[in-house]
Amino acid sequence: MRKQIFGRKFKRDKNERRALFSGLISAMVLNEKINTTEEKAKAIRADLEKLVTKAKKGEGSRRLLASYLKPNEVDKMIYQIGPTFKERSGGYTRIIKTGKRFSDNASMALMQWVEDIQINQISSIRQAQDKKIKSQKSETSERKTKTIGRSSIKDSKRSGSTRAKTAKRTVRKTSSKGTK
Repeated sequence: MRKQIFGRKFKRDKNERRALFSGLISAMVLNEKINTTEEKAKAIRADLEKLVTKAKKGEGSRRLLASYLKPNEVDKMIYQIGPTFKERSGGYTRIIKTGKRFSDNASMALMQWVEDIQINQISSIRQAQDKKIKSQKSETSERKTKTIGRSSIKDSKRSGSTRAKTAKRTVRKTSSKGTK
């Protein structure tokens, strides 16, 4: 009997299930619809809706989303999918049954967003962020070159002194050998 057992296993271990769900969620975010089995669509629906709820909160939930999604998917969730569902409090996806698969007679379904995703000016936002990052990087690289220049001078002085010491040692050894 199945009493108080939560979740679907799909004849996979924990890591395989996690990879399957992660791939399906990534495909849904990038392509805005996926064609999969009905059971797999039902399995990822809850996780996907939780991610959309986090994305609605904005930039502050970037790290939470980054633990589940890749960077380009996180950007799409925050800047496009999140604002699209700002007024909706749940039920972001729909599952439409499409019939049976020919090979194994599995029931197939099309999973898609309830609303059309608004394409915001994500490129302009990203460009502004890239400019900030580049300016910060250039400032830090200038600081690093200054410190590297100083440390390289110190290193050359140190290495010169050790070279001189080794040269003196070799001269002493050769002179002592010649006297014997």
